[in-house]
Amino acid sequence: MKIIKVNASKEYEVIIGSGILPSLGEKCVSLLGKSKAVIVTDSNVAPLWLAETKSSLESAGIETIEFIFPAGEESKSKETLFALLEFMAENKLTRSDFAVALGGGVTGDMTGLAASLYLRGIPFVQVPTTLLAAVDSSVGGKTAVNLTAGKNLMGAFYQPELVLCDTRTLGTLPESIFADGMAEVIKYGVIFDKDLFDKVQSGDVKSDIESIIARCVELKRDVVAKDEFDKGDRQLLNFGHTMAHSIEKCSNFEISHGSAVAIGMVIAAKASAALGWSNEDCTQAIIEANKNNGLPVECGFAPNDLADVALSDKKRTGGTINFVVPEVMGNCILKKIPVETLYQIAEYT
Repeated sequence: MKIIKVNASKEYEVIIGSGILPSLGEKCVSLLGKSKAVIVTDSNVAPLWLAETKSSLESAGIETIEFIFPAGEESKSKETLFALLEFMAENKLTRSDFAVALGGGVTGDMTGLAASLYLRGIPFVQVPTTLLAAVDSSVGGKTAVNLTAGKNLMGAFYQPELVLCDTRTLGTLPESIFADGMAEVIKYGVIFDKDLFDKVQSGDVKSDIESIIARCVELKRDVVAKDEFDKGDRQLLNFGHTMAHSIEKCSNFEISHGSAVAIGMVIAAKASAALGWSNEDCTQAIIEANKNNGLPVECGFAPNDLADVALSDKKRTGGTINFVVPEVMGNCILKKIPVETLYQIAEYT
């Protein structure tokens, strides 16, 4: 078991290990007392892990209720968010109660945003059940839902009280969902840690997954500690995401976030090399890492369509956008570019 302490506007632990879900209730009582918890999960995760989660909480003396929504990115919406808020109100949750996000990135993002809004803020706990959520979205306090205009446009920074990652849950994932998480792992390697990239490039990762998750969390912890509110270095974590969000929207979210990030990283590396921004062309290494980890490397959308969608991205600041450039493998920089340059970048799809 590994424990990583995150020091942001709120200090909390990220606990990673196999078979630790039964300890959730005890840990929540020590942090939050014997209050009521709403467990938020989706229709895929509920049959697998809801009973064990509920049992752990109730055995520790915590009353539970459950909010289960249809699995999928389409549920990451204002409609589901407000349904959850109404559910919390109908069940008379108070500020001494808390929410538990049991699931992947959609669940964690939506639960965190609901917790930030309900009664102007109640505590919440992240229990990630996907690799993507474990290594990235459950840590750092970004919460959001999608709007019609684009992804994650309604959100807040709101840190959890605890992140508890039982690696057993990863064993129930379809290979495609596990691969989605590997896109984020590859991303961390390209941005910060060549040794991590080299470790995962071959695709042989499952035997050492606890250490890989821990390393990604450490890297994110360090960035969040320096730039919790995404004004500077934290924007490096957007490597590949500028075009990824466009790819997701152009596909009507049929292309998953992880797959879109994988393609977005290839586009970013290819464009950076071609435009003379990189000191090393990282494209082929990223392509090989994607393929070895079951991820795509290209999409069939028109470059202008991708650029049009990217122009509405929340990362835009007036007429410029901070684009993440891989200078060399293991080191990325932020480059402020005119938004019109997105049309050039999109040509490298």
